[in-house]
Amino acid sequence: MADGDTPAPFGDSSGDNPFANVPMFGEFAKMLAGQGPLNWDAARQFASLASSNGASEPNVDPTVRIQLTELARILELHVHDLTGLDTAFPEISPVSRGVWAQRTLDAYRPLFNELATSLGKRPTADDGDADPMMAMMAGLSQMMGPSMMGMAVGSMVGRMAARTFGQYDLPIPRSDSTLLVVPANIDSFAADWSLPVDEMRLWVLAQELTGHTLFSITSLRDQLAGMVRRYVGAFQPDPSAVAERLSEFETDGIGDPAQALQQLLGDPAVLLGAVQGPEQQSLAPSLDAAVAAVVGYVDYLVDSVAVRVIGGDALRIAEAVRRRRVEVSPDDVFVERLLGLHLTNEQVQRGKAFAGGVVDRVGEAGLTQLFTKPSALPTPAEIEAPGLWIARLEL
Repeated sequence: MADGDTPAPFGDSSGDNPFANVPMFGEFAKMLAGQGPLNWDAARQFASLASSNGASEPNVDPTVRIQLTELARILELHVHDLTGLDTAFPEISPVSRGVWAQRTLDAYRPLFNELATSLGKRPTADDGDADPMMAMMAGLSQMMGPSMMGMAVGSMVGRMAARTFGQYDLPIPRSDSTLLVVPANIDSFAADWSLPVDEMRLWVLAQELTGHTLFSITSLRDQLAGMVRRYVGAFQPDPSAVAERLSEFETDGIGDPAQALQQLLGDPAVLLGAVQGPEQQSLAPSLDAAVAAVVGYVDYLVDSVAVRVIGGDALRIAEAVRRRRVEVSPDDVFVERLLGLHLTNEQVQRGKAFAGGVVDRVGEAGLTQLFTKPSALPTPAEIEAPGLWIARLEL
């Protein structure tokens, strides 16, 4: 191309553009121009749509806010007593599903940016042996990456918002100054399982306050957050996976091809198929052990608090909630896999056995004190043998 010539636009028939004469792609090229590693406008729009199916949501009733605050005050002394930590409790912030989705995007933004940046790297390849079709698809994947990420991340977080109770359903530290809870989801779950609403709210608040207390331990919070960041930053792009999926795309019988393509690229399976790589396998065991320990600790403390303030229904609520946690939807699994979490029943049981084994040896107070030590998260060997963990931290 001579100096001063204007490059052929994406979708134009001139030049060497491999996507020439494909107007649908041309429209997408205009939309994608000037993006960063992740299109946050797309993420917010898809999160809003997925959280409420496009319907408007009412604000949380002020009386519900008052009731939840009063319930949290009941729990505060019990959590302090069991943990032995003098943690300042945050404000309880009841929100709609849509607000939870937007606040969660903000909270996880550093992680998703890390992921998008790692996926934005151009994969190394031998240009002499490159398949022209694969090269074309790699170019499309590179160009559409930010919007693909935005659509996938927004959709997943929005769908999480449609069923989450609070911000620690996923054991990821946040820097929020308030604790978010979603009364609509809590009350709906209570109705589905014929549970008393106030007791269900107490149980969720116990989980949220216990998670907040644990993550107020700076060394532990930083250690876990660092492990998650390393995991999401280690993904590598695999354009062949995207190319395979795009090659299956057909417009026959589709009313709106652009909308169909958008739906295809908003499918997290496309994104995840493109990013899974062997490096995560070496990081996964340590992260699995850390997450199992955190889940085991929170579950143990929540059960102890709930028995005190709820009584006989506490175990029934715990059984229902934890069954729901391991019987997750595909949308929840996608988010977990992106962040390196595996909240399977086996993982939950590992955490439960670990917490129980520690308490048997050093008591409830000792369990929390161990987590305040530097590098407190257990290794894969220690999660199976709590005595090794205790010996390393020298309680």
